[in-house]
Amino acid sequence: MKFGQQLRESLFPDWKFYYVDYSGLKRFLYEGIDKGYTADDESEFVKVLDGELNKVNDFQQTKSGEMKRRIEYCEQQVALITANKATEDAKREQLNIIEREIDSVIGEVYELAKFTRLNFTAFIKIVKKHDKNAPFILKPMFTERLNNKPFFKENFDELLLELSRLYNIVRNGGMDVDQDRDPQSGNGQNFVRQTTKYWVHPENVMELKLYILKYLPVLIFRNKGSNTQPNPAISSIYFDNEALDLYQGRIEKSEGAEAIRLRWYGDMDSNEIFIERKTHHEDWTGEKSVKERFSVKEKHVNDYLAGNYTLDSKIQRLREEGKKSEQDLKDMAVLASEVRNSVQAKHLVPVVRSFYNRTAFQIPGDARVRISLDTELTMVREDSFDGKARAGDNWRRTDIGIDYPFSQLPEKDVCRFPYAVLEVKLQTQSGVEPPQWVTDLINSHLVEAVPKFSKFIHGTSVLLEDRVDVFPFWFSQMDRDIRKPATKSIGVSRASSPRGSFVDIDNIIRHRSSGHASSEVHSQLSLQCENEVEVVVEEEPGEHSSQNEGTSRPQYSHRYNRDNADNTANEETSLLSGRRQSRRKHNKAFSWLQGLNPFNQASTSTLVGQDSASNGMPFVPRDNNRDKRIAVPVRVEPKVFFANERTFLSWLNFAIVLGSLALGLLNFGDRTGKIAGAAFTLIAMFVMVYALMLFQWRAERIRRRESGPYDDRVGPTVLVVVLICAVVLNFYLKITSGF
Repeated sequence: MKFGQQLRESLFPDWKFYYVDYSGLKRFLYEGIDKGYTADDESEFVKVLDGELNKVNDFQQTKSGEMKRRIEYCEQQVALITANKATEDAKREQLNIIEREIDSVIGEVYELAKFTRLNFTAFIKIVKKHDKNAPFILKPMFTERLNNKPFFKENFDELLLELSRLYNIVRNGGMDVDQDRDPQSGNGQNFVRQTTKYWVHPENVMELKLYILKYLPVLIFRNKGSNTQPNPAISSIYFDNEALDLYQGRIEKSEGAEAIRLRWYGDMDSNEIFIERKTHHEDWTGEKSVKERFSVKEKHVNDYLAGNYTLDSKIQRLREEGKKSEQDLKDMAVLASEVRNSVQAKHLVPVVRSFYNRTAFQIPGDARVRISLDTELTMVREDSFDGKARAGDNWRRTDIGIDYPFSQLPEKDVCRFPYAVLEVKLQTQSGVEPPQWVTDLINSHLVEAVPKFSKFIHGTSVLLEDRVDVFPFWFSQMDRDIRKPATKSIGVSRASSPRGSFVDIDNIIRHRSSGHASSEVHSQLSLQCENEVEVVVEEEPGEHSSQNEGTSRPQYSHRYNRDNADNTANEETSLLSGRRQSRRKHNKAFSWLQGLNPFNQASTSTLVGQDSASNGMPFVPRDNNRDKRIAVPVRVEPKVFFANERTFLSWLNFAIVLGSLALGLLNFGDRTGKIAGAAFTLIAMFVMVYALMLFQWRAERIRRRESGPYDDRVGPTVLVVVLICAVVLNFYLKITSGF
């Protein structure tokens, strides 16, 4: 889809006059080029472009300030409602009005985020068209102008936190529940969750966040006594050896396969490093896959990995403090010893780092539903397998921190994942269905299911492609656009607030507090709420017209055709290129935008027209790696093994019956019977040996999760033919002997 059409279909109609006049700028540019672009044309173009930038920036700042004031007013009204001595029904009624106003604010936050993204992309594309076709270079000056008018750097996370807090207060009947929690509280040392993973397109991230916070508050991991906002960054260092044994075990889901990583939260100054081990267990074993961890001070990590540091002193201190049970302390000591032994015995070294910013949603103290959304996911090489000392003798490389997008690194060392990763973690009792809103979410257009997606596996397979023989199954999903048609039953919609809603809240509070609420006011307010219509903005192409998108003129229509041809090759490249070598190309045309881009790199670079070179998005193996396998997840149920055993026993039962008949003929038959008995004995022995070989062959293929086929056409055919021959031989001998 051409960007002009995308802009027309995506803009919010109420704000259409405040979007950048993309068509007008394009028309001005091409008309000037057709008649000979001069310095006066350039001056006029810059003036018009600057006016559009001011218009967009002013509107964005105004709307952002308006939303902040509306949120503050909602907070004030909630405080008044809580302070009034009204009945519970009256409070609930007033809080419902507040909730409807919050819904309206959420809709506008979503529209403003989309407004910001679309206009930023429009400016980028028009400047690129200018520099490509006009005899002047505009990008250096425009970069400075963007930095002076940074509307695109607006961070909506603060608004999300306030909206989340308001929703939580309304849900709890006006009570502000403390959400401060330590990052590890409630998890325990060993914990098991039912987790499903999904990809989220950058265009759907804001809508997804706003939808979830209607049901779950944002979980804030803040240390006790701290008033500063926590850093959402999470970094992990995954260990493996040169043979990539851990990678191989994890991608093939071998029984007992391990993954060992070192993780820290926040910036590089974090002093507490969590050492974690994930162990995979098949369902048929009766055990659950489990994640175990313990923490070590950063200054002791290298000594611990080298075997020069133990946790004895820490365990003794915890024992004296009484913070953990004796069994937990024993488990910690055993885990620390086993991890250290694995590192040394398997010669494990740092291989891949993963970085992302996490937003977690959970009701404090209630782990039944926990949702986390990881954005700006990036994988970075940490190994020295190619002779380049990245981490050196340290447990992590020190030339980078959490400075996404890690533009200082060479492209071969970094992979910027194009999507956000959503994890839905449920702890429900057996037979209990998850909440309906969770079911609606995972079945909606906002997410793409990717079971068993692993940051470690993806980063290793991409950054160490030449060393791996098996690629993850989700590579087949990377070469297509995961966006789906929007469904009206889910997502964020912008509800129009009734006029005077806040005035009505004030009236209700005043009347309730004086003890004589007016029935007329109550009925009028109820009528307003009933008549309020929720409008879902899902425009069809051409449904709305915009003054910003004028009608094309005949004299420059051929310029549009030529421009569209260029777009096919450059600007409207698919988000997923499907080739790793594209990462090694380096499109320098707009590398200056990487430092400006506040959105997901993959999304904007696609809209801007960059290929995957600047994003590190290698997804599918190169042509010369077609002989490598794709690991397709196959769930092996216990009944599959039992079915193989039953088949073997059926063959064995037949062989025993046939052998018994043959022995009877050999022992008690005449000459003809003994010949037939010998033939049937040989057949029975053949059947037993064949059944055993067939059983072992199938068991091995099932254990390796091979896709089949498992049917046997040769064995039954040969058995039938041999039995027919034996019966015919017996019949012939009996006839010739004269009965």
